[in-house]
Amino acid sequence: MAHEPKRFYPAFVDLTRRLAIVVGGGDVAERKVMTLVKCGADVAVIAPQVTTPINEMEAAGKLTVERREFVSGDLKGAFVVICATDSAEVNEAVFREAEGQGCLVNVVDKPELCNFIVPSIVRRGGLQIAVSTGGAAPALAKRLRRRLTEEFGPEWAEYIELLRQVRELVLDRVADEGRRKRILEALADRDDLREALAAGEYVDPDRVLMELVVDAKE
Repeated sequence: MAHEPKRFYPAFVDLTRRLAIVVGGGDVAERKVMTLVKCGADVAVIAPQVTTPINEMEAAGKLTVERREFVSGDLKGAFVVICATDSAEVNEAVFREAEGQGCLVNVVDKPELCNFIVPSIVRRGGLQIAVSTGGAAPALAKRLRRRLTEEFGPEWAEYIELLRQVRELVLDRVADEGRRKRILEALADRDDLREALAAGEYVDPDRVLMELVVDAKE
């Protein structure tokens, strides 16, 4: 009888200054570590050996490394735990301890040893698009991510930043809530702004706001 797949709750988690422990020091662990560091987590790596980039991040003060095998008690105080080792015994031990402490835990490529999974991500500045198959078909998730990467090009990062700036101006200068809502909805439809940025043009947030205000009066 087939097991019913887990139903994961989609969410983005603030890891700023939270302890994230990565067990493992190979290439897979390295990728996880880099993402955690970028998200502002306090990263600690436990592994007998680590990759050169992990060594370099340690030297730069971006994380700490314990060069030894995982032992019981290592996960004290952790908010999130990621395990990337080739040892089934270590994977099981890490999962059991993390679960027992109420941590978020992900054992790479072992959905049955996870209470959260890491989706494939397309990042364009403030825009993040997550793709997941719930662990059923990671290769498909990666394929979809590649397709989305082509559709949402690098100009989207600048576009999202422009929208953020204009939104702040609207919230600061437009008092009427109903009018503010109409302006922000119209702003989200301004594909011409993204096209201008893609063409290398400068777009002034104040000018965009004035255009939106005028249009809202009509």
